Amino acid sequence: MSDMTETTPGWLSPDDLEQARAQMPILYVEAVPVRVDDSGEVTSIGLLLRIGPDGTVSRTLVSGRVQHHERVRDALLRHLEKDLGPVALPLIPASLQPFTVAEYFPTQGITPFHDPRQHAVALAYIVPVTGDCRPRQDALDLVWFSPQEAADPLVQDEMPGGQGVLLKQALAHVGCLS
Repeated sequence: MSDMTETTPGWLSPDDLEQARAQMPILYVEAVPVRVDDSGEVTSIGLLLRIGPDGTVSRTLVSGRVQHHERVRDALLRHLEKDLGPVALPLIPASLQPFTVAEYFPTQGITPFHDPRQHAVALAYIVPVTGDCRPRQDALDLVWFSPQEAADPLVQDEMPGGQGVLLKQALAHVGCLS
């Protein structure tokens, strides 16, 4: 037995990831980026505009896997910076307690959340951002909506896999639904 321990977190190879997805739930973090006023009330919600693998355009939340040997805080910060840019200045919550846990299943109808690739468990956070957000990676744009606009079912219907339900839960959590 080796005394050496691999401590470098990293992505699984595509084949290893596919095998893991077929055998066990994968842990994700999801973030709802918000702007807040001086009293802490949510004034706007940021939604990413993306093109999916099938060419469809949709609105999404910040989302991504937690890597092996990575803290949840670090994963949250990494995905926020990856999607919103290095100067978004997210305020990572002091408590790691998510506002909800979303369970994504490859079979539709078990929960409102669906991911055809895998069974995934996502810890969902509302994260205020104070800096300049410039989407990166595969996001086309970041659009800021007022809470009333984000609560519109038409906006939520543009979100794949049940993320519209997650957005509605976030709005309710911060008191933006009447």
